Amino acid sequence: MENPKKISVGIMGVGGYTGQELLRLLLHHPSVRICCLSARAEKPKPVGELFPAFAKRIDLVCEDHPPEVMAKGCDVVFLALPHTISMQRVAPILKAGKKVVDLSADFRLKEAGEYEAAYQTKHLHPEFLKDSVYGLPEFYREKIRNSTLVANPGCYPTAVLLAAAPLVKGGRGARFLIADAKSGVTGAGRKISGDLQFAEVNESFKAYKVGVHQHVPEMEEILKDLAGESVLLVFTPHLVPINRGLLATLYVNLSENLSASALIAKYRTFYEKEPFIRILPEGVFPEIKQVLYTNFCDIGIQVDAKRKTAIIVSALDNLVKGAAGQAIQNFNLLSGLGETEGLL
Repeated sequence: MENPKKISVGIMGVGGYTGQELLRLLLHHPSVRICCLSARAEKPKPVGELFPAFAKRIDLVCEDHPPEVMAKGCDVVFLALPHTISMQRVAPILKAGKKVVDLSADFRLKEAGEYEAAYQTKHLHPEFLKDSVYGLPEFYREKIRNSTLVANPGCYPTAVLLAAAPLVKGGRGARFLIADAKSGVTGAGRKISGDLQFAEVNESFKAYKVGVHQHVPEMEEILKDLAGESVLLVFTPHLVPINRGLLATLYVNLSENLSASALIAKYRTFYEKEPFIRILPEGVFPEIKQVLYTNFCDIGIQVDAKRKTAIIVSALDNLVKGAAGQAIQNFNLLSGLGETEGLL
C-alpha cells in the first residue's frame, strides 16, 4: 500500500536537462509521489518512450499540461522552464494554494526593473516578487521553510555566492570580487544553438557574455543582502567541452593579513552545520569529477600573502547543486522534511 504521507509533485519542463535530472532524483525520494509530468511534445507519450532512461521506472504519460492541471493534481510543482517562460505559468498554481520551486531566474530579483533590464522582457507578475524567497538554503533556510514560491538559484550564482559569502557577510568584509567560472555544456540547456553543436564545442574553450552576463545583478543583490552594503562583482563565464560540472575561481582583496589556514578555519566555522558544503584541507582544491552527480559544493582556499589576495575555488555539478538537487533541498525545507532527504 502506498505511503499516504507522500507529497504529490509535478515537473513542468521535464524535457530539459534540469527537468530530467529532477525526475532522476525524485524517483529515489522516499517522501515523493510523482503525479504529473509536463513537456512540449507533439502528442502525449509515456515518459519512458520520450526518454528511454526512465523506461520501466515510471509509467506516467508526459504531455504539455497547462498549469491549472498541474495545480489540480500536485501539492508542489517544480518549474524547470527557461527564463521568461516560468512567469507565464506560475500564477494559476500559486492561486490554487500550491507551492512552487522555480528553477528559472524569473523570481530571483526583487525589482521588476532589474529583471527587465537583465532579460530584456517585461515581467508579467511583479506582484509575486516581494514574496518569493531566494533558494540558497545555506543563507535563507528559515525563509524557505515558510515560503510558497522559491526562486531556485542557478549554477553560476550558487558556486560564486557560496565561495564568497564568508568574506562578505556581516560587514567589514570584501566589497569587490572577481569571479572566473567554467561550466559544462548542459548549463546552456537543451535549446538548439549553432555555437553549442558538438563540432563547435569539442576541443575548444571560450569565454562568453563577458561583462554582460544576466546573472550578475542577481549575484550582486544577494551579496549586498549578505554584506549589508553594496558589493561589486566582475564575472566572466566560460564554456568547456564537458557535459556537466562547474568550477569557479574567486579573487578577493583582503582587508587584513590572513594565512590560508586561518581563512580555511573561518570558512569551516561559517559552514560547519551545512550538510552539502565541503571545505577542503590546505593545499587541496576541488575538481569537477569529485562532485558529479552529487549535491555537494566543494571549496578550496589559498592566500597570496604578498598581494593580500584570497583565491577561493568552488566546484559543483551544475545539474544537481546548481539546479535540480538544490531544488529538492528547497522542496524538503518548504515541505517540512529533512533537508537532505533524497539527496544523500
